[in-house]
Amino acid sequence: MKTTFWDRTAGIYDLFAEGYNRKVHRQLKELVKSEITAEDEVLECACGSGMLTEVIAGKCRHITATDFSRAMLKRTEKKCSRFDNCTFRQADIMNLPFADESFDTVIAANVIHLLDHPVSALNELERVCRSGGKIIIPTYMNREKTGKPSMFSKTLNTAGADFRQAFTYSSYREFFRAAGREEVRFEMIDGRVPCAVAIVKKPEGTSDAHA
Repeated sequence: MKTTFWDRTAGIYDLFAEGYNRKVHRQLKELVKSEITAEDEVLECACGSGMLTEVIAGKCRHITATDFSRAMLKRTEKKCSRFDNCTFRQADIMNLPFADESFDTVIAANVIHLLDHPVSALNELERVCRSGGKIIIPTYMNREKTGKPSMFSKTLNTAGADFRQAFTYSSYREFFRAAGREEVRFEMIDGRVPCAVAIVKKPEGTSDAHA
């Protein structure tokens, strides 16, 4: 399999998460933790180096952590080795290898802006979420309020991250509205690299309404 930017940066990603953007990630972890219950069967897509996986595993019944990058997944496995309620699997967010309505809560952090077809990914996340469940989608704001690309975005794009979507808080909210999602709560976390969190409730009695 071709080595990706995320495979190459897996070993140093925590320097960004726990150093440069520590304030944002500390608040993000607390927010995500507050949305998880002890009975939840959780799917995490694009788990990266396991920053949120570790928090979720400490609270939920079981978590299946996935990432397209095998190197990132190995970091997560090591970080969560003390937990016995974790399963790790390499997977593509655009084509998840799980049955419909398999999980109570689905989370995909900081990946929507990397995709060519984010609405298709949203449909896939919703497909595997149980009726009445929730989909949590934190995303970095990679444009300034003026609409100009942020320095963070410019730097990572130069390094090879290849962002495909550019969001401000306003355009992020509009993304979900245009995708037909009505039951969405938003939280904004300000910091060096701001993060907006969309919490989408999957309506009761639905399975693939947006497929």
